[in-house]
Amino acid sequence: MISVADLVQEKPLKGNYFAPSAYVQGDFELGLLETRLGSRLIALPEVFLQGVYEGLNEELGQAGGLVLYNCGKWWGKSFYRRFLQEVSEYYETPLAQMEMVEFLSCLKQCWKTHGWGVIEFNFDYYSQGFIVVNTVNSPFAQAAPQNEGLACQPEAGILTSFFSQLTGEDLLALQTSCESMGAIANYFIIGLSERMKSAKAWLEEGHDHEMVINLLCSGSSEA
Repeated sequence: MISVADLVQEKPLKGNYFAPSAYVQGDFELGLLETRLGSRLIALPEVFLQGVYEGLNEELGQAGGLVLYNCGKWWGKSFYRRFLQEVSEYYETPLAQMEMVEFLSCLKQCWKTHGWGVIEFNFDYYSQGFIVVNTVNSPFAQAAPQNEGLACQPEAGILTSFFSQLTGEDLLALQTSCESMGAIANYFIIGLSERMKSAKAWLEEGHDHEMVINLLCSGSSEA
């Protein structure tokens, strides 16, 4: 139980850094939205995202997904650097030394505050070398053409870059289910890029998320 001494210590208790009421600031008369550190934020209407998907599909076909994924990877690099700076400075603790519960709480709230939906992490497969991530209410899944394939390539790119920089390893986040195809959530499997090559092939063969993660964890090369 927390003691009185803990409450009156010299350093005040830190609140939720990414609480929307504190994190999103700006001058609405001038059309400015900023983070509490002054980084510019832009609110994108859903119709704009729909136009991006439609435009890429018309001009590039299936290659449009790769463009969105690479955009997400670039975006993820910047997102990680900003997250690292803001969280480390606010909590006065290097990101690598934060408690996992605190780190995940920050990342979940950050994801939600930026309007990317709700994100959850499953570490049941960590001992086999994989992390499972799921998101719901993704703006990318909602904006993409429905029932035409996995649509959260920007999220996959963001997760790939974020966790690669966090761990110092060459990781890959592979989407295995999507709200745009009627799934209850968007699922991603994060693992070493080399180990994820087989998973891509299994997805192309039509296997679902559960089958793919089971095959990865068993080390099987057969579907």
